[in-house]
Amino acid sequence: MRGGGMARAAVTLQLGHYAGCVGAHWWGLQVGADAAEASELRAAVLLREAAGREPPAPRLVALELKGGLGTLRPGGRRGAGPEAAGMFNVEKTLLLDNGLFPDAPPHPSRLSVYQEVYSGGSVQVWSDYLKVHLHPKSIFVIQQYNHDGESGCLEAFGQGESLMQDPVCLEELEDRLHFFVEECDYLQGFQVLCDLHNGFSGVGAKMTEMLHDEYSGKGILTWGLTPVIYKTEESEKDFYRLMNTALGIVHLSGQSSLFCPLSLSGSLGIKPEPPITFPYINYDASLNYHSSAILAAVLETLSVPYRLCTSQCSMMHLAETLNFSGRKVAAALAAVPFPIIRGHSLLDTLCTHQQDMPWKLLSSFGEQKLSCCFAQSVVLRGICKGSHNSNCPGKQPASALCACETVEQILQHYLHTLSPGAFSTSHVLEQPCHTLPPYPQFFSSLLTRQGFLLDRPLTVESIPVVTALQSSPVLHTVLYGLYKDLQKVDTRRWASFFSTGVEQDDFQEALHELRTLAQYNKLI
Repeated sequence: MRGGGMARAAVTLQLGHYAGCVGAHWWGLQVGADAAEASELRAAVLLREAAGREPPAPRLVALELKGGLGTLRPGGRRGAGPEAAGMFNVEKTLLLDNGLFPDAPPHPSRLSVYQEVYSGGSVQVWSDYLKVHLHPKSIFVIQQYNHDGESGCLEAFGQGESLMQDPVCLEELEDRLHFFVEECDYLQGFQVLCDLHNGFSGVGAKMTEMLHDEYSGKGILTWGLTPVIYKTEESEKDFYRLMNTALGIVHLSGQSSLFCPLSLSGSLGIKPEPPITFPYINYDASLNYHSSAILAAVLETLSVPYRLCTSQCSMMHLAETLNFSGRKVAAALAAVPFPIIRGHSLLDTLCTHQQDMPWKLLSSFGEQKLSCCFAQSVVLRGICKGSHNSNCPGKQPASALCACETVEQILQHYLHTLSPGAFSTSHVLEQPCHTLPPYPQFFSSLLTRQGFLLDRPLTVESIPVVTALQSSPVLHTVLYGLYKDLQKVDTRRWASFFSTGVEQDDFQEALHELRTLAQYNKLI
């Protein structure tokens, strides 16, 4: 069969440089699984069939600015240069460690070579750690704007919208999109990874509008991505970011089946907040290479329901289960890694978290009580299904869980206990999230090679992860906080932003819609 056959194929769009950072790690996670484990997930949902000797490639259209690809050519091949040589050294070391060159002379360990190549600021762009080959149709470089520099950057929502009204640009994008769509025997929908903080939010608004109009009935799941933001001391840049984020949320949620903001930034508003932290990850929040890796592991787990071999859930069905009373914006929560002690069961772990899951809200405006929600889709991966008995004391909250016969029943009962009025779906996978190079090795020394607690290995090769997509009242705080920040802005000071194509009336309408979105997500 062509494309994904009856695997309910999806086409992915990466719009922007940070979207590329998340995507590069995500595609690496796709090819990191062992063949035996991969049977739980259908690779053909996201990847094209292998052509001849070529490995499977993502079914992907990626938009990038001039200068944002590093050594990667627009045709998907890597060129010459020190970064390309570094990637070759890592790949060669992987082959040596896998015993493919048994007569080779002594060599540095995989981890030491990996750390040398990817240390500090040596990773400049997402293609530096792209582990997969891309199809020649995948990458589209926008020549009108620069990735770096003080001028010629894609800064404003209106600039992004205008790009999508350029007939030449639009025709080229549609040609690439149709190529991937037409090779699918059964298309379930589109995954859109879109930068929110810059002009790509305008590109995403027009792209999702086009998908909504041209592919009616197909799922459109949009992930609004923002790197960790620090206050710039440049009021113009802060204002542009705020406006791009607000307009992006309003327009992307309006044209998508479901929209979810994903960020490790402590705040999407004007006031800076500390980045989101995880107990067993020591990451550098200033490096996109690090923060995007965490979000990629989250995305790889959130997307499990419509990629499972054993499930008939589609992207549209997932969206509909979370569109509670018209709410099309979902919150993402995650524990990376899920804190389970080696040798302990899921039941043992949940006994220690009787009030709530140990997950974090990914778009956090401070700590929130997260247990209450309207609907949720929860995925727990990296858990052995064969061992679920508990040795913990028979406390009353655990007694009902002890009566469950499978890990799936344990998780479902636990979720019902935390949110008794919510519609909850859950999936448990034995397959973990694989974290081999070029995934960053920023894990605590208290993790085993399999990401469980209380051991001291050199390299963490995989981790258990739990995620949730929730229709939740916590979004009221997130969205209303952004609305209040925008209300305080004197837009007369920022004529440059509105000169790019956004009208004052359009802004006021978007502000009203943002407030309405916030009210939709308020607990009644």
